[in-house]
Amino acid sequence: MVEDVKSVKGDVLPRSSSDLLDDDGRPKRTGTVWTTSAHIITAVIGSGVLSLAWAIAQLGWVAGPVAMLLFSFVSYYTSTLLASCYRSGDPVTGKRNYTYMDAIHSNLGGVKVKLCGIVQYVNLFGTAIGYTIASAISLIAIQRTTCQHNNGGKEECPVNGNAYIMGFGLLQILLSQIPDFDQLWWLSLVAAVMSFGYSTIGLGLGISKLVENKEIKGTLTGVSIGTVTPTEKMWRTFQALGNIAFAYAYSMIFVEIQDTLRSPPSEEKTMKKAALVSVAVTTFFYTLCGCVGYAAFGE
Repeated sequence: MVEDVKSVKGDVLPRSSSDLLDDDGRPKRTGTVWTTSAHIITAVIGSGVLSLAWAIAQLGWVAGPVAMLLFSFVSYYTSTLLASCYRSGDPVTGKRNYTYMDAIHSNLGGVKVKLCGIVQYVNLFGTAIGYTIASAISLIAIQRTTCQHNNGGKEECPVNGNAYIMGFGLLQILLSQIPDFDQLWWLSLVAAVMSFGYSTIGLGLGISKLVENKEIKGTLTGVSIGTVTPTEKMWRTFQALGNIAFAYAYSMIFVEIQDTLRSPPSEEKTMKKAALVSVAVTTFFYTLCGCVGYAAFGE
C-alpha cells in the first residue's frame, strides 16, 4: 500500500469535467463584469460618436444633453430586460440562450420569432450600410483634404466615393468568411484602440479649437428657424435623435457578450452590472465629445 502511494505521489490527479466545462458541456466561461464592460464599450463606441457634435448643434444646449441622457437610460433599461432572457426559466440553472434569436424562440415563439428575426436582420442590414457609408465618407474627406493641401486650396477636388463603398463592402464580405471570426481575442483590443483613438483625436481637436476661440459657441435651442426653414429644422431634429440612438446601439450582440460570463454569480446579475458601468462610461464620453464639439465649432 505504501508503494502504491509512492507510485502516485508525483502524479497530477486528473481534473474533473466540471472544472473544464460549464453546465452545457461547453468550455468553461471566464468573463467578468470588467471584461464584459470592455466588450460593451468597444461595441458601443463606434463611428456614431463622430456625429454627436452635429446632433447637439441641431438640438441646442438644453435638448441635446437631455436627449443623450434619455437614450442612455433607454439603453440601460432595455439591456436589463435582455439580460433576463439569457436563461429560460431559472436564472441560475435554466437553459442557456446563446443568441438573440435563441432568446426569442425560448421566450416568445410562434410568429413573433419571424417578426423579431426580420427586425434583427433589417437592423443588421442598416447598420452595415451605415458603416459602409461612414467609411467611404471618411476616406473621401482624407483624399479631398490631401488634394486641397497639395494645390493650396485653389481647386474643389471632387471625389467619387463609389470605389470606396465597393472596396469596403468587398473587404467585409471577405472577412466574414473567416471561421470563428468572433473568437479572435485580439479583435476586441484592436477595435477598442481604434474607437478610442479617433474619438480622442476628435475630442482633442475640439478642446484645442475651444481654447483658441476663448468662447463657448452655441445656443439653447440649436440651429434657429431663419437659418433653416421650419421643415429643415424638423427634419434635422429627427435626424439628430436618430444619430444619437444609432450611437448607443449594441443590442444585436448583447446576448453573445453575455454568453462569455462565468457563474456564479448568475450571468444576469453580472450582465446588469456591466451594462450599468458601460452605459455610464459611454454616456460620459459621448456627452463630452458632443458638447465640446458644439462649444468649439457652434452650429
